[in-house]
Amino acid sequence: MSLSPREVHSIDDVLEAALRLLSYRPRSEAEVRRGLSRRFSPSLVEEAIARLTDMGLLDDAAFARFWRQNREQHRPRSAFAMKWELLRRGVSREVAAEALAGLDEEENAYGAARRMLHKLGQVDYDTFRKRVVTYLRRRGFGGEAIGRTVRRLWVELSDPAYGYIKGNAQDEQPEDVGQDKD
Repeated sequence: MSLSPREVHSIDDVLEAALRLLSYRPRSEAEVRRGLSRRFSPSLVEEAIARLTDMGLLDDAAFARFWRQNREQHRPRSAFAMKWELLRRGVSREVAAEALAGLDEEENAYGAARRMLHKLGQVDYDTFRKRVVTYLRRRGFGGEAIGRTVRRLWVELSDPAYGYIKGNAQDEQPEDVGQDKD
């Protein structure tokens, strides 16, 4: 009787594979467990997880904070969308909620929308609004944050300091720019 490939590895092999996974970016415990379970026996995987946790290399709370910071800097999402992403990666609801506490939805919506402005070109307010609203909804933002972001960006883009969107922007601003609609 021969041993299966999953049974001939040592804990050092498992730790090496885990460190390779962690070298690309921090990961949740569940992600590491999933990645290692494809190649190694459950007992070796659990031993490696315990060792990595003891060494401080595997920490779901630190991973969740990293995820939030990375998202806010590079690909802003709503708190709801980030929570969903963390849950999919195996982070508990409590850890996800703690990592996302105090998240500024409106600033994240603004950051996300600013990144897509170069794609708009010269458009009228209705087209601008529709495109920004659609873009932000796909990223999980709610109506209030979206409405304020649309108005804020339109006013900024209508200001000569930022550059006009089209023609004489002051004459083309919609009546609801300063109001709380959406």
